[in-house]
Amino acid sequence: MKIVLAYSGGLDTSIIIKWLKDKYNAEIIAFTVDIGQKDNPKILEEKAYKAGASKFYFKDMKEEFVKEFVFPSLKASALYENKYPLATALSRPLIAKGMVEIAQKEKADAFVHGCTGKGNDQVRFEFSFKYLAPEIKIIAPVREWEFKSREEEIEYAKKHNIVVSVSKKSPYSIDWNLWGIAIECGILEDTEKEPPEDAYQITKNPQQAPSKPEYIEIEFEKGIPIGFNGKKYPPVQLIQKITEIAGKHGIGRIDIIENRYVGIKSREIYEAPAATFLHIAHNELEALTMDRELYHFKNIISQKYAQLVYYGYWYTQFREALDNFIEKTQEFVTGKIKLKLFKGNCIIAGRRSPYSLYDTKLSTYTKEDTFDQKASKGFIDISGLPVYLEGKRKKYAKRS
Repeated sequence: MKIVLAYSGGLDTSIIIKWLKDKYNAEIIAFTVDIGQKDNPKILEEKAYKAGASKFYFKDMKEEFVKEFVFPSLKASALYENKYPLATALSRPLIAKGMVEIAQKEKADAFVHGCTGKGNDQVRFEFSFKYLAPEIKIIAPVREWEFKSREEEIEYAKKHNIVVSVSKKSPYSIDWNLWGIAIECGILEDTEKEPPEDAYQITKNPQQAPSKPEYIEIEFEKGIPIGFNGKKYPPVQLIQKITEIAGKHGIGRIDIIENRYVGIKSREIYEAPAATFLHIAHNELEALTMDRELYHFKNIISQKYAQLVYYGYWYTQFREALDNFIEKTQEFVTGKIKLKLFKGNCIIAGRRSPYSLYDTKLSTYTKEDTFDQKASKGFIDISGLPVYLEGKRKKYAKRS
């Protein structure tokens, strides 16, 4: 049996190799995708082979991740439950796509992931596999093996000399990519406790952030960020630079009680400096350039889009159809938004667009005002007619 494993080098996927070899007598092909998680491929390869893998693949997919997954979600204003920018959720269908390519090349019999039976990632991976390669078997060891806790897994790793970065003293589970970091386990499972500073990886404590604010003017073209402070950057580099700057100012720490797809409420900690910054800027530009009804309706679509991504329905006609609608909404989302970064806050400091629908002469209360206030009486009389009729009916009903 030949198996392609989504390999991160973390606790679960490290011991999975040994466990699979014992249970299935299988040939394990470890596959890692570079989406900005700072892994050293040589160290990962060495760990995978020591754990028992027969082959190791490492593929740089950062640019595809940003262009084909991150930017569409940004244009969609996709924030799950109004907070989470979907960093992990967006990466899973991409990783699955890479695994399918390796499986077809190696003529593999099964896919394996290291997701738990009560998380979201199992759904995201398996929905993607079912769509892209329905003929290949899926194995989920964490749903069937004998270990009942991370402590037992750590003991198993020690027993078989499997090198893992997690320990009983530092029990965090960390998933890292360009768009953000998800941090779980340990003391973070206690909803009454504030996350300790050692849980955070890339953001400065806002209290210790620079005492002087920093201004960044981000430029968008049809909903896509293309540069800042007058300089253009390629997509990956743009996100890396904004992550560094925003993280330095304590931007992007997210602490959320989140509704998982399987029905469990979980306490999640995220760091997403670039995502937080860009979502704020993008929303401000949409507010400046979008008609009221379109802006309000897109907010509804954004919530549905975020749900689809979070639940694992990336490879569906539904998501593609929403992308077509969203693409049209971005036609005039071009311009520049200035943000002030200070002590964990992103504060709007300026907006401009050649397609702005803001008209000073209509909005002002000075002598430059061109709005005909007399016209408002007819507007209110016609628009308020249903309200007027309901009021009359209610008054009549009380008398009778």
